[in-house]
Amino acid sequence: MNKILINLFILFFFITNQSIAEENIMILKLKDGDVKIELFEDVAPNHVKRIKELANDGKYDNVVFHRVIDGFMAQTGDVKFGNSESKDFDLRRAGMGGSDLPDLKQEFSSLPHDRGTLSMARSSDPNSANSQFFICFKPAPFLDRQYTVFGKVVEGMDLVDKIKRGDESNNGSVSDPDKIISFKSQ
Repeated sequence: MNKILINLFILFFFITNQSIAEENIMILKLKDGDVKIELFEDVAPNHVKRIKELANDGKYDNVVFHRVIDGFMAQTGDVKFGNSESKDFDLRRAGMGGSDLPDLKQEFSSLPHDRGTLSMARSSDPNSANSQFFICFKPAPFLDRQYTVFGKVVEGMDLVDKIKRGDESNNGSVSDPDKIISFKSQ
């Protein structure tokens, strides 16, 4: 009897763990294919909740990568001015907007800004992250403990590498930018 209970407990643990893990996997659809992203709910719970909410409501769909700096990062997520299908789309203002939700308090951690890291963009105020985020092309240790890391690319970084780069002399601003096709939970 004890053996059966132990086996049931182990089975329950693995099923529960698997569903929690799948709950924190997102698919970022780009022009060249799907990018699989793992979210770090245990490290940045409020930021992960925000990303999931906006993504699953379709707010990131058609949002451009407005700032892309070769060897550094690709920034997106301006759901106000960066949605290329919205009446409010304004490429000159992309990067200045956010969602209608309140800004988030920082959740800085010891996780490094490595290649493939997803981190929240913000103003000079550490508690100003809202909807914008970036994906690192290369390690950026100078950002560690200053920006909230909330996820990592686990498959498809080669597709992220294909995102159109911006003008280096204009802070990475991109003319005719690539965009998020969709961003959803797996």
